[in-house]
Parts: sequence; structure tokens; C-alpha cells
Amino acid sequence: MPTGTYNLIDQPCVPVRWKPGASTEGELPDRVGLRELLLRSHDIESLAVADAPAHAALLRILYALTARVAGLTEQGPEGDWDERRLDVLDASRLPAAEVDAYFRMFEDRFFLFAPGGRPWMQDPRLADQCDATNTAGVNKLIVTRPSGNNHSWFRHDSDTAAVPPTASEAFLGLLVWHYYGPAGRCSSREVNGVKSASAKAGPLRTALSYHPEGSSLFETLLAGLVPPEAGVSEKEDLCPWEQEELPDPDNPPRVSRGPRSRHTGRSQHALLLIPDEDSTHVRDAFITWAYPGERMPREDDYLIWQVSQQGNRYPRPANAGRALWRDLDALLLQHPPAGSAHPQQPRVFRSAVEVSEDLRVRALGFDQEGQAKDTQFIDASTPAVLGFAERNDARTVPAVGRLRQLGELYGRRLDRAVKRAWAAYTRDAKADGAAWAAEAGARYWPCAEAEFWARFRLLDRTGDVADGGFEPAATRRAFLRLAEEAYDAVTEPVTRTVRGAKAVSQARIDLYGGIPKNRATEPGRRSTTKEPTG
Repeated sequence: MPTGTYNLIDQPCVPVRWKPGASTEGELPDRVGLRELLLRSHDIESLAVADAPAHAALLRILYALTARVAGLTEQGPEGDWDERRLDVLDASRLPAAEVDAYFRMFEDRFFLFAPGGRPWMQDPRLADQCDATNTAGVNKLIVTRPSGNNHSWFRHDSDTAAVPPTASEAFLGLLVWHYYGPAGRCSSREVNGVKSASAKAGPLRTALSYHPEGSSLFETLLAGLVPPEAGVSEKEDLCPWEQEELPDPDNPPRVSRGPRSRHTGRSQHALLLIPDEDSTHVRDAFITWAYPGERMPREDDYLIWQVSQQGNRYPRPANAGRALWRDLDALLLQHPPAGSAHPQQPRVFRSAVEVSEDLRVRALGFDQEGQAKDTQFIDASTPAVLGFAERNDARTVPAVGRLRQLGELYGRRLDRAVKRAWAAYTRDAKADGAAWAAEAGARYWPCAEAEFWARFRLLDRTGDVADGGFEPAATRRAFLRLAEEAYDAVTEPVTRTVRGAKAVSQARIDLYGGIPKNRATEPGRRSTTKEPTG
């Protein structure tokens, strides 16, 4: 089969960060191929992918590869999947013979460019099915570049003089499109005489994914594996590059047969990269739809799933203004107390802690709209928290939820108070006070996050202390103090006038819960609104 020269197995395509003291006979490279990445995952501290969506997408690819080479694709006749994962963990590295055997079997499927062949995660039929004079271009392939009328993020580029990205850059851009590609108009594709130019959104678009993270990439990959359901077969649970035939774009997409196909084969977009003469850069790209009709059902084991008021299940959206600690109880608790949304813990966290109790949580996502608007990458991590998982310590973890609730309670009260103060000061009941609210939030939330982690670290992990030593009264006072300080700082400029001082003074009561409606007209009454007691 004709192939190109850039094979992801051995070409340096993945940026990595090595562990201090990693054994080597020479200088450690800053990028490695997939083979070396798996073989030396125990020497690698983490991936060094700068773009959060590319990082999240690549992790799902690596989970699928790890499960295959480690022999963890099925439950097994004895249902001993957990024990077999621990055996791999005890070996302290992935089996080299299995890694080499796998890449020998699928070597021709990992060429990034394969003229006349089948390039990795691409559809070579697009060269004939799409208009060669109306390609997407490389600026659209790399989401951090401006294309068309889009604004610039990190650099200025022009479609008329686009700089070809390197093959390794294009590899990561390809992943972002498969997982986070937008819905709407795309390049026209003609299949069996029918032409269409409309694509559905990628499976992770707008979502925030959560990944357990260990002290090495080896530990991270093992912790990130999801136990396959009973009945899952390695021969059926295949990744796209393992399938014998390319998907039929004229029919509904293939049904997922297990974790590997679920996390690698749900793209709604089809792409084809056009290399330069040396196959070191990409000079153009086709980007279009992969399947017609409705969007594939969203299935993923690394998302927090919620229920809308209409009863629809949806993943918690990525929000650049929301700190990771506010999601912590939804990650540790199987049934977190979070109102009507009924958040469901990502399935991966039900078993990740068996790899290590010192795992951190890495949140990766893309704050964006379902159509074309992209706002901001999200990349955040916690200290080692999974030792507090509910199945490990049922007495301590509820305290994490109450700690988070109190932090958010006073954040909401602060927002309400400054908006009310602004409306009273401007004497406009319709004034939304957005400027004050934004400044107050910018002052409160970073301090509240620091307070949360300081108190989180003090929680008892032995299980001998009731509620993990959580002190609700002291916690309320701490968060209230932060809200008061933010409120005073934001409203201080208007307190020099009588009208401003009166507005600020009256609205301040919202920090303490406000006046109960049935007592609002009684002078001299103090608020009896109850706060969470923890």
C-alpha cells in the first residue's frame, strides 16, 4: 500500500514533560512518537500539550492504545479487570512486547499522510468528494489561528499567505476538529450524487472533561481507563483506524461497542490533510461532515452529566469563569448535593482511585458555543484529592460538598447585593449592575478558591473524626468575610454621597441572607433566613 513518510508511531509528534531524573543515554527530546511515549510513559511526567482541547482529545486516544497493549479491553472470564490493571501497575511500565506487536499490526494505519492509502483518522475519499478549489485551508485547521472573518487569538495570520503548520501541529489540530469541531456550514461533500455542506458539532464541543492525573504518564493512563462493560469484545470494540473499512457517510454512524470505540469513534467531521512535498508540513486541508442526519448521542465517561429542567441529560458545559474547586464534590461524590441538576460523577472516577489515592484531577475543555464561536481554553488541576473519593471515605467527603456549598452561597449573595446596591444608587430598578457584579466576582472567587483549598487540606483523612473535622461556623465566617471585603471594595466609591451610602447600606443585608418576605415590612426585625449548617 502506498504510504507517506510521516508515521505517528515513531515521528516526534507528541510534546511531553519528562520526570526529574528520567533515565536516558542522551538528551531527552521534547516530542516523542506514540511508540516511545507508551514504552517510556513511566519516565514521562505528563503531556505538554499547550492547547487544552487537543490535550483532552489526545488523552482519549492514549487511553484506547493503553487498554489494548495492556490487555485491558475486556472484563475477562473471571471479571478480573481490576486485578489485571493492578498487575500492570505493579510492573511499573507498559509491556514492551505488546506495544511493538500492536504497532507492527497497524503500522500502515498511523501514517499522517498516505497518498493512495488510508491516513490516520482521515478520509482519503474527500479528495474526490469535495471541491478541490474550495478547501478549508490550514488556518481553519489550526483553531488558534484566525480564519475568514474570525478574530486573532495568539497570532496574526492571513488566508492569502497562510504559514503551513508542521506535521505535529497538524496532528493536534486534527484531533481538536474530531472532538470539538463546530456545527454549521462546512466544505461541500458529494456522496452518491447528493451534495451537502452541513456538519454537526463534535462530541466534546462546549463540554469540560475531567481526568485523573498521577505522578507519571504511566499512572495517569492506567487511572484514566474505564472498565469495559460486561460483554464488550476486543474484536468489536475497535478504534477508527482499526476498522477494516472506512465508515459509510451515507448511513447512520457505527454504534459504540465499548470504551475504546466510544471515546475515539464519535467524530461528526471528516478531514483530509494535504502535505507539502517533503511531508513535513501541511499546506491545505479538507474539512467537512462525516455523517448526515442527527448528531450522534453524546456518550463519554470523563464528563459530569446533568439533567435539564426538561429532563434532558447533558454534560456540564465548560465555563472559563468557573473555578475547578466548585465541581469537586461532583467528582468525589457519587450522588452530590447540587440541586435540581442531579449531577452524575464521571464514570472514570469510580475506579481511578484503585490506581493511587494521590491522584489529582485535571480539567480540560473549551469555552465555546455549539456553532462557531470559541471563547477560551480551560486547563486547571487540583491537588491530590481522589483519596477523598466517597467509596474510600464516606465520612469525610460530604464535608467537601458543604465546603463548596458555603463558598458558592456567599458568592451568590455578593452578586445579588452589589446588583441591588447599584439599582438603588442609580434609582433604576432595571439596572443589572453587571460592571459591579463582575468586579465583585473577580475579587471574591480567587480568594474563595484559596480559602476552599486551605480548609480542604485540613480535613481529616483517617476517618476517625466526624465530618472530617469540618467546622461549619468558622467556614461561614471565613467566606462571609471575603464577601464583605469584596462588597466594600466595589461599593466604596459611591459611599461619599448620602444617596450612595444609603443604597450600599441597605443592600448590604443581602450578604447575610436578606430580609424574609413575611417580615420585610416589620421595622427593627433581624433576618432569620437560615444558612446551611453543614
